[in-house]
Amino acid sequence: MALAFVFPGQGSQAVGMGKALAESFAPAKHVFEEVDAALGQDLSHVIWNGPAETLTLTENAQPALMAVSLAALRALETEVGLDLAREASFVAGHSLGEYSALAAAGALTISDAARLLRVRGRAMQTAVPVGVGAMAALIGVELAVAKAVAEEAAAGGGVCTAANDNGGGQVVLSGGKSAVERAVEIAKARGVKRAMMLPVSAPFHCPLLAPAAQAMAEALAGVVVKPPCVPLVANVLARPISDPPDIVHCLIKQVTGTVRWRESVEFMASAGVSKFYEVGAGKVLSGLIKRIAETVQASSIGTPDDIAKFKAARG
Repeated sequence: MALAFVFPGQGSQAVGMGKALAESFAPAKHVFEEVDAALGQDLSHVIWNGPAETLTLTENAQPALMAVSLAALRALETEVGLDLAREASFVAGHSLGEYSALAAAGALTISDAARLLRVRGRAMQTAVPVGVGAMAALIGVELAVAKAVAEEAAAGGGVCTAANDNGGGQVVLSGGKSAVERAVEIAKARGVKRAMMLPVSAPFHCPLLAPAAQAMAEALAGVVVKPPCVPLVANVLARPISDPPDIVHCLIKQVTGTVRWRESVEFMASAGVSKFYEVGAGKVLSGLIKRIAETVQASSIGTPDDIAKFKAARG
C-alpha cells in the first residue's frame, strides 16, 4: 500500500494549533523552539495564544503552519517509528506546505524553512499594495471554464489568472481587484454554481507577485537544498522532482504560478498511492483529496489523539 504525506497551506491556521503536540511530545516542542530561535521571535506564543489577527499575518502564518506540520511529523517519527524515506512514496504541500514537505523530507532544515517562509510571507504581502489585488473562489467549476472566465475578465484590463486548482470543482482566481471582481460577475453570468471574493490581503499565485518571486530567488540562493529522501510532487508541475536545482526553480515559480493541487493528487493516485496523510493543522487537504480521488483514503494528523490513532492502526 503506497502512502503519501501532504502538508497544508495558508488558511488552515488557528490559535492554539500544535500546543497539545508540544505539551505531549518533547521532539514536537523542540521544533517550535527551533523555529523561534531561527526567527528571533517567540512565534510559539503567538501560535498558541494569539491574537488571531497577529497569527493570520502572512509573515507569521506561513512559518507557524510549517512549525505545526514538522512538530506532528517529529512526533510520528519518535512515537510511532515512522520512517518517511522507507514508507512514503511521495510528499507534497499546498503552496507554503511545499516548504513543510521539503523540511519533512530533509531537503531543507527546519530553521532554513522558517526563515524562507518569513521572507516569503513578507515579500508576498508587500509585492502589491493592500486593496490593489484580490482573490475569488469559483465553486462547481472545472479548470478550463475558470481559465476562460479569467481570460475574459483580464481582457477588460488588469491581471486575472487561475491561482489554485484545488479540485472538487473549486478553482481560485487571483489578480487585480477590478479584474477579479469582473471575473466574479462573468462567472455568475456563465452559470457557475458559486463565485465569491475571498478575504485575503494579497493576490497570491499570480503575475503581480513577481517582486516576491525575485525575493525568493535571492533568499533561496543563500540556502543549501539537499535531495529529499522522498520525491516532492511540485505544485507547478504536478509531477515528482528530487534534484535540488529543480526544487529551487519550482519554489520560485510557485510564487506567481498556479498551485496544481488537483493534478498533483491525481498523479499520486495514478502512481498507486491509496492512503494520504495530511500532517499539520486542519483538515482542508484531506477533504479536497477525497473529492479528487474517491477511491483513496485521506486522514489528518495534527493532535496527540491523531498520533495515537495512527499508532494503533499500525498495530
